[in-house]
Amino acid sequence: MDIQLQKYYENRLSMCSSDAWKDLMDDVQAMLDATNRLDGVTPETLQYKQGEVSIMRWMLALKEVSEQAFQQLKENDASA
Repeated sequence: MDIQLQKYYENRLSMCSSDAWKDLMDDVQAMLDATNRLDGVTPETLQYKQGEVSIMRWMLALKEVSEQAFQQLKENDASA
């Protein structure tokens, strides 16, 4: 694995392990819970709301997806 790519994942996983990240994810989850509803949505605001929900879901999944990708890269290196 490229050293720069390894450092990228190590830094990301370090960030995701911090208390600040955990607090942020709690806030994002609360925002998602409040936003992921159709109450008050109009045809004009539907796409905007979909975008908000998509970004919040991406953020909430970032740590797990990064861990899986990094693990796969390490396994690929080990088998090469």
